[in-house]
Amino acid sequence: MKALNSFGLPVLRFNFRGAGMSEGEHDRGHGEVDDVRAALDWLDSEYHLPIIFCGFSFGAATGLRAACPDPRVVGLISLGTPVAAEGRVYTYQFLQDCARPKLFVSGSLDQYSPQDKLREVVAAAHDPKELLLIEGADHFFEGHLPELQHAIQSWAGKNFHIEAQTG
Repeated sequence: MKALNSFGLPVLRFNFRGAGMSEGEHDRGHGEVDDVRAALDWLDSEYHLPIIFCGFSFGAATGLRAACPDPRVVGLISLGTPVAAEGRVYTYQFLQDCARPKLFVSGSLDQYSPQDKLREVVAAAHDPKELLLIEGADHFFEGHLPELQHAIQSWAGKNFHIEAQTG
């Protein structure tokens, strides 16, 4: 959130249904895709700007499904992309048709995203795409948030020709 906001971009951060203080019940990823679509609709109606989607963990897996086919989304960032978590296996076949710039960032010690499986997901995704592993980071990037922020800023600056604001 801070990395994208450093460009002066409006940022929307929300909880899925049933998480935190949000209403509703968790819907195993089905209704949550609708949550992301509603967020994209709100951003579009409020700001009328191209959208860079960024999601973390379950939010990345769910959000990619909603954001990839949406023409308002110009780029996608997936942080801590889950491949196998708590008995669930995530598949990302839809990324084969997603031609927007994509950044995947994971910790080298991410317990829900084994490097070999994540590399397979990224390899199967449509170009352009980039995978960055943050050495020593786990799924939550604890102690590595500055590196994560720098990775996002570098990628967004390179792909969208924008610069982070200072001060």
